[in-house]
Amino acid sequence: MYNERIVCAYLYPITKYGYPPDADRTVDYLREMKALGFKNVELEGIRESHLQKVYDLKDNIAENIISLDLNVSYFCTVLPGLSLPDKNTKQQQLDLFVKGCEIAKLFGAKGVLDNAPLPPYKFPADIPVVRHYNDEIMSSAYLPFDLNWDEYWDNLINTYRTICDIAKDYGLTYQVHPALGLLSSTTDSFLYFYDAVKRDNLRFNLDTANQFILNDNLTLALRRLKDHIDYIHISDNRGKKPEHLEIGKGIIRWDIFFETIDLINYKGLIGLDIGGSESSIDNLDIAYKNSADWLEKNWLGKK
Repeated sequence: MYNERIVCAYLYPITKYGYPPDADRTVDYLREMKALGFKNVELEGIRESHLQKVYDLKDNIAENIISLDLNVSYFCTVLPGLSLPDKNTKQQQLDLFVKGCEIAKLFGAKGVLDNAPLPPYKFPADIPVVRHYNDEIMSSAYLPFDLNWDEYWDNLINTYRTICDIAKDYGLTYQVHPALGLLSSTTDSFLYFYDAVKRDNLRFNLDTANQFILNDNLTLALRRLKDHIDYIHISDNRGKKPEHLEIGKGIIRWDIFFETIDLINYKGLIGLDIGGSESSIDNLDIAYKNSADWLEKNWLGKK
């Protein structure tokens, strides 16, 4: 089995089976990630119906986590409606978030994780069920003409204080995941957001590929965010579009990145977050294995 600091992210079953993958097959995904050699894994509850299904199955999933001798390091609660100003929508999302925290605690997770807040965009229909808000999707979005930004921001900050407090009640951190088109997805914007929310369990899930495409200098981010990160998503990128490639298949300077990881005395986990429909990967299993082997040889093997 791979070193327990290396986590197989939920992007693995997403890439194999679609977004979201069938929640009924969660135990199968656990078996597949273990068969790759991973002891630590991610699981997710994606939007309303998928998260509810995982909640309904949580006891059976928890039993299988134990029987398979796995650790679920983080449970992702993907609820983009939390950042919307509508009170009814927000309350429904908060109720689901509580269920997500209950799942995470039952699974023994360190924290819950979600994308950074979605700005109060209007879309032609409901919020698209996608992992990334690419240029095509964003071109159809617009801000309401009557938006009062100060009022929206105050409401958003209060919501995320509530979210962090709920997570803390369950003994969890709340990890913000950066991506194109979202608020607080760069070093500067997260630190601004953190200063506003003022909750110690608000953490930044540094994502190498996503921040690289946002031109957020990775080594500078590590230095500036060293007190705010304990979970990092790792994948490579070629600098032209959002994609999540095997380590070494892009142009990220991993030598400098891991020198900085050691410099800041990082003690957290590394999640291999490889794949997605946006990425050109011939063999997903080999990409995960090669990347885990690389980490063990070039990072963990030097300790």
